[in-house]
Amino acid sequence: MTPTGENRVFLFLQGPHGPFFYKLGKMLAAAGAEVWRVGFNMGDDAFWFSNKSYIPYRGTQEDWPAEFAKIAGDKRVTDIVLYGDVRQIHSDAIETAKTLGLRVHVFEEGYLRPYWITYERDGTNGHSRLMGMSVADMRKALEGLDLDLPDAPARWGDMRQHVFYGAVYHYFVLLRNWKYRNFKPHRSLPVTKEFQLYLTRLMTMPFTALGRAIATYRIKHGGFPYHLCLLQLEHDASFQKHSPFATMSDFLRLAIDGFAKGAPKHHHLVLKAHPLEDGRVPLRKEIKALAQQFDVADRVHYVRGGKLAGLLNTARSAVTVNSTAAQQVLWRGLPLKVFGDAVYNKPEFVSTQSLAEFFTNPTRPDSKAYRDYRHYLLETSQIPGGFYSARGRRQLLRQVVDMMLNPEDPYDALTSGTATPRQQLHVVK
Repeated sequence: MTPTGENRVFLFLQGPHGPFFYKLGKMLAAAGAEVWRVGFNMGDDAFWFSNKSYIPYRGTQEDWPAEFAKIAGDKRVTDIVLYGDVRQIHSDAIETAKTLGLRVHVFEEGYLRPYWITYERDGTNGHSRLMGMSVADMRKALEGLDLDLPDAPARWGDMRQHVFYGAVYHYFVLLRNWKYRNFKPHRSLPVTKEFQLYLTRLMTMPFTALGRAIATYRIKHGGFPYHLCLLQLEHDASFQKHSPFATMSDFLRLAIDGFAKGAPKHHHLVLKAHPLEDGRVPLRKEIKALAQQFDVADRVHYVRGGKLAGLLNTARSAVTVNSTAAQQVLWRGLPLKVFGDAVYNKPEFVSTQSLAEFFTNPTRPDSKAYRDYRHYLLETSQIPGGFYSARGRRQLLRQVVDMMLNPEDPYDALTSGTATPRQQLHVVK
């Protein structure tokens, strides 16, 4: 089957910060498709470099579903493309698109990040088709495939570009957004604060890196066994929509309390922040207070961002809500405890012990089952590349356009034999 965009009309909604969606649209147009983009603020406008295919939406959130249906009808849309499926703009569009029989293409950060991104149909994370699949289902689909798997990379591939594009996007929304007076961010924090946090993070990265290096050195050379607690962004969709916690403070209390009750007295707990943690939640202060409250202050450590692999290599176990970083935990065969909905939350991998029991004597995952699961993801929804660096975008575009033009989603395409062959991963250090 020759991938073609003929008779296909793609409508893009909000994408990752930066030019990826525009580059993707250009390649779809080169394949013969008609491409349109709806923008909701000047940040969207700034990164779509064609006025002819740009549709500004200046209405209210309440009027958006009806306007989306009108645009879809007027432009004869066959497919919609978006990044993240839970923000209100997108969830409303997905609901309407399904009633109209449109294909829904959803992008997200990689389940096996940082050197892969996620591409699925209809939904990701807690809405992914993976949630209803068993390891047995995946093994059946992999029959006849026996390829070597790339190792889990140790570093985030395009952190600086990610932060830079975030700052630029929020600059336009903060200072140039007068044409879009009805725009409301999908996060609760005001745009002025978002921009300030991005700018502060960009300017203080060298100082943060120094503090992180000191904390990591003390842990690695402390000579004590330790457990890792993988923190997430409190405002992230996976945490807000697919976990039982309203705030990160709720999870911190549970984790430190469980450690105090169950861990041997000579064990330590290392709480590692998300690489994009920007200080909107005072994690260090809250961790210190909780550690003192549960009488484990001398055994609790906080590390702000940075590489995960170095800490994982000598950890005893890991705890998280539903962070994608847990995939690196499982790849190393370490015990894992999770509390939220996640595509890797399978009985073969994740401990069912109480948290105190887990810290006392954690059960290990079935590493062979996880290897098969990981193989399945790499053959389907995980695509080499990234949204933010030019190198990552080039690698991503080599494969994802053909996948989008395929009538079948990545999972059905593997079963039917029409899946795009997996690219080799080329990591530039």
